[in-house]
Amino acid sequence: MTDTRTINPTVERPHAGMDGGLPLLVLPFLLGGGIFAFSQTMPVIGVALVLLFLLISAGFYSLQPNEAYAITLFGSYVGTDRKTGLRWILFWYGRKKISLRVRNVTSETLKVNDKRGNPIEIAANIVWRVKDSAQALFDVDDYVAFVNIQIETGLREVASHYAYDHAEEGEPTLRAHAEEVGDRLQKDLQQRCNVAGVAIDEAHLMHLAYAPEIAGSMLKRQQAEAVLAARRTIVAGAVDMVESALGQLSERGVVTLDDERRASMVSNLLVVLCADREAQPVVNTGTLYG
Repeated sequence: MTDTRTINPTVERPHAGMDGGLPLLVLPFLLGGGIFAFSQTMPVIGVALVLLFLLISAGFYSLQPNEAYAITLFGSYVGTDRKTGLRWILFWYGRKKISLRVRNVTSETLKVNDKRGNPIEIAANIVWRVKDSAQALFDVDDYVAFVNIQIETGLREVASHYAYDHAEEGEPTLRAHAEEVGDRLQKDLQQRCNVAGVAIDEAHLMHLAYAPEIAGSMLKRQQAEAVLAARRTIVAGAVDMVESALGQLSERGVVTLDDERRASMVSNLLVVLCADREAQPVVNTGTLYG
């Protein structure tokens, strides 16, 4: 891979043509003078005026907001005109239009491996614009294709630094920390696209999923973890309720429990509170000790 830091960047500099109003006003006089010269049998003057009319006409160009023209002279970059409206420059200057408008690109869905090596599908939405017309036109072959390739490369690179989910404690994941991942992707793309004179304004993940070949297994894993988490919550709540019940019974003197009776009550209460099904009442006509 070529180290783009060794490229001597072309820096945009202003080079304004002139307002096209005055040359536009001159054109009718040149054309009229040429016609008059031909009618008065002065062909040399007529040809000269018509030729001057054509040369001046060749120097007109127009710019809309957020557009620019890069001006060149015999292959050398001269400057960039960003002034809107009808513009004019000497005909021997070359001109190349470039859009400075914001562009919104959604990448193709890529199949990559996350930090743990799990195959995942990922896509991102990137908002970018040209900030330096000279670099965009003269430092890369095709700046649009260049940005698209860098988006794919940067997305693969960033995805490899994060687990999809279930990371180590405190470690960010693609699923739970999409904003942080987007910020890192934006910074990475900005560094990659500086050589093309492109500014990356926003980067957000648009699609994130396990690859089809492991999606079923990962879904079962997520369901199992959800069940375990629910069980932990139920057990913790049940323990608190049993502790509260025993404490209130002792404080109010409702019943005096020895260790064995206390253990039996705790067991029965936990079974009732943690069971998946409703408890079935049983009438005990005997005693705890038979």
